[in-house]
Amino acid sequence: MNGLVLAGGHSKRMGADKGIIQWHGKEQRYYMADLLKEVCNDVYISCREEQRKEIDSAYNTLPDTVNGGGPLVGILSALKKEPDRAWLVVACDLPLLDLETVKFLIERRDVTAVATTFESPFDGLPEPLITIWEPASLPMLLTHLSDGFSCPRKALIRNMKQVKLLLPPQPDSLMNANTPDDAEKVKRLLADR
Repeated sequence: MNGLVLAGGHSKRMGADKGIIQWHGKEQRYYMADLLKEVCNDVYISCREEQRKEIDSAYNTLPDTVNGGGPLVGILSALKKEPDRAWLVVACDLPLLDLETVKFLIERRDVTAVATTFESPFDGLPEPLITIWEPASLPMLLTHLSDGFSCPRKALIRNMKQVKLLLPPQPDSLMNANTPDDAEKVKRLLADR
């Protein structure tokens, strides 16, 4: 299984690149890549082509190779790069994600499903940005994109019978930091730890 850190977004709601925020003493995209290196064969940072030169050469990059936008493009680019591998995909904006939660997901992986993911504790829907996408998900995601959809969450919802859904052991670990208000909440939670 390979790892993929989604860091190619424009971070419009945050007003600053979420991948370079330093929650743990290093840029978040590198923190997440280092976390995935603990459990994955190869780890890549997903990015737009113009971001590639900004990323430390010690880290593998995977620029978007599929037309479109959003995290689905990063996931599809990874699956197309190595279609025989499963990909553990995490967003760079999960500052509370820890190794325990990642291992929990891996240990409960269902290789016969198209994906193994968590139920979001915030809205009860599948959380596509911390998910193991199996090789069998590639045709499903390509169909989803060709049907005019670009949201990986909707792809999971449309194919729920083929998705293994787990309850997260630590619900806060799935909190996204998308806005300045989210960032303040994360700072408080990290300080409490």
